[in-house]
Amino acid sequence: MRKRDTTLTTDQKALAINLDKYKYGSIVEIGAGQEVARRFFQVGAAAGTIAKTMSAYDMAVSDDIYGPVDRYVSRARLMQMLDKEFEQVVNRLSQIRPRNTTFFAYAATVTARSFKQQNECHGWIGIRLQLHPGAPPSDIIMHVRMLDNDNTLQADALGMLGVNLVYGAFHYPNHPEWIIESLTDNLGYDRIEVDVIHFAGAYFEEVENRLMNLHLIRSWLTRAVVFNPEGQVVVPGELFYRKPILVIRGSFKPMTKVNVDMLEASRRQFVQLAGVDESRLISLAEITMNTLISGDNVDTADFLARVDLLASLGYTVMISDYVRFFRLRAYLRRYTQKRIGIVLSVRDFTPLFDEKYYAGIEGGILEAFGKLFPDNTQVYVYPSQPRGATNLTTLADVQVPEHLRHLLAHLIENNKLIGVEHYDKELLHISASKVLGELRCGRGEWEQYVPESVAERIISHRLLGFDSE
Repeated sequence: MRKRDTTLTTDQKALAINLDKYKYGSIVEIGAGQEVARRFFQVGAAAGTIAKTMSAYDMAVSDDIYGPVDRYVSRARLMQMLDKEFEQVVNRLSQIRPRNTTFFAYAATVTARSFKQQNECHGWIGIRLQLHPGAPPSDIIMHVRMLDNDNTLQADALGMLGVNLVYGAFHYPNHPEWIIESLTDNLGYDRIEVDVIHFAGAYFEEVENRLMNLHLIRSWLTRAVVFNPEGQVVVPGELFYRKPILVIRGSFKPMTKVNVDMLEASRRQFVQLAGVDESRLISLAEITMNTLISGDNVDTADFLARVDLLASLGYTVMISDYVRFFRLRAYLRRYTQKRIGIVLSVRDFTPLFDEKYYAGIEGGILEAFGKLFPDNTQVYVYPSQPRGATNLTTLADVQVPEHLRHLLAHLIENNKLIGVEHYDKELLHISASKVLGELRCGRGEWEQYVPESVAERIISHRLLGFDSE
């Protein structure tokens, strides 16, 4: 089986492109110098590859070239740049270049570390290219966050990322996973985060972009990807910016009525807190990667089914590789200083108060809770009464190790842990694992334990192994 060459340096990739006389195009970069173009020039033979380079920094100049736009560092501006540059290079050069030339346009609009302020460092990067002479173009676009604290280092990282993208797009079009994996070649995982990637155009019609974004997590390019209620991958910073967030963690295989009640009952209490604007509230269902992996592989059909089912209920969905709750909270806190609520079943208190769960953290459980509850964060605890159990378990009477009961009391007393009220007692017995087992045998009693729309989609699309046993 063919494998991706992981030995090439950035300069070797740039030179390989330059020496291929049939790849020709433009490189336009705004926001962090012309680092991609510079790398192609410094290795030599760039005249065989680059038709034009440009940086239109002045807003009036940029608007004159590409047209007006609401935000200069945006997907909309990137697409304007790709449209203009690719059309120009093809129209001007297709009649005079060799007939087997494949044209491309690389574009980037970013905001790097500012000299005057500690601004968010992010941007949109993309390439439009022909993968066969005269073929309709295909696109690869992505949103990136620069993690270096120095402007020069950020520009350097963007230069390597851009070369990796150009090389990967031309050399691995049949393996989009390889394009993703190659983005950090010679760069490492701690300098650039890619939290959205999108393949489009004639050559990538069969690519499932949701799976490609999941591969970003598996390739350590990001820790989480986010899907809006329409099932589309979105930039977390744009969706969560200055909004209160209420998040429920689970496997949601499938989403049951008790899951819905957990979130809705918690929501009714959460919106009563000061500073929570219900009209801006994001209801987020989060799934950890380890629930999607079977052996070494992701169960892709299972993943897509769960995203579709949650989106059909109007939820924003996040897939992450976070295991500990405080890591999830820290991720969300990047984007908003508004309140964060985490919804938790009392059944999950065993790992929450299990000190082995925090092995490797210097301060143990105290450090973990300190990072979970530093500001404007509450955990809403939903009661439990499994089928056949005689007693209802709530936050008030949940059992934790004896030496941690004072810690539990402290968190309750200071409104860090809040018991969920006004829940539907008739739903507490529902077990998602039992529902999953029953639905695999076909239609039956399980249908009354999930939202009607979820049951309909599972049956009509034969999701989650419906009627397979």
